[in-house]
Amino acid sequence: MKSRYQDNISLALVLGTGLAGFENKLKDSIEISYADIPDYPRSTAPSHAGKLIIGKLGDIHVICFSGRLHWYEGYSMKSVTFPIRLVGALGIPKLIVTNASGGINETYNQGDFVFIKDHINLFPDNPLRGENHDSWGSRFPDMSRAYDEDGLNTARHVCDRLDLEYKTGVYCGFPGPNLETPAEYSYLHHIGGDMVGMSTVPEVLVARHMGIAVMGISLVTNACYPPERIVETTVEDVIAMAASRQPVFMELVEEIIARWT
Repeated sequence: MKSRYQDNISLALVLGTGLAGFENKLKDSIEISYADIPDYPRSTAPSHAGKLIIGKLGDIHVICFSGRLHWYEGYSMKSVTFPIRLVGALGIPKLIVTNASGGINETYNQGDFVFIKDHINLFPDNPLRGENHDSWGSRFPDMSRAYDEDGLNTARHVCDRLDLEYKTGVYCGFPGPNLETPAEYSYLHHIGGDMVGMSTVPEVLVARHMGIAVMGISLVTNACYPPERIVETTVEDVIAMAASRQPVFMELVEEIIARWT
């Protein structure tokens, strides 16, 4: 990869549901299919393209992962987080992860943007389990500040500048692929969660293990608490809701990148 793109990359961006197409904003870009990268797993999730794009956003060199990997696709946690290991191996200091989520805070509504301030890991496996490579990071990495405070403050200032409402919250990582039951939504709410999704947490664990600063942005696509707000939801509903907020989402992320790097 270094042979194809010589400039130092300042930031990596994982494009979740709702941000597909952001890579088209990059100038002087190169595109690499996941299939052309040795050992890189194939993304099978709907609306996830399966390619990485490297280019410039203004004067900032960015790498975008268009199509993330999920544990529910049948991959090991080490495979799911392979892209983040690649980010660390390339020496990229900052990472933004984006996702679509269900809102389990009763004040959250469809279309809300939530900056992740913490998470609850409910996956049955951990990407850091097994032999530790000390050159990557500590055997027991601290997670008291998993999400970068400077990044969170930058995001707040960007929203104020754009006159855009936002929330901050705790993201629960759930294995999927089924959506949660009403009882599970209530459980997640009562243990301190604000939104729930099937990604992000493994990526953040590996990023922090390697000393990469992380920002997380979640788009609430369906309200899940209290139980009377729950409606039957399909993946097509989630994608459609995310698409309706895509222009604003793209502007928000572009402005954050410009000010956080």
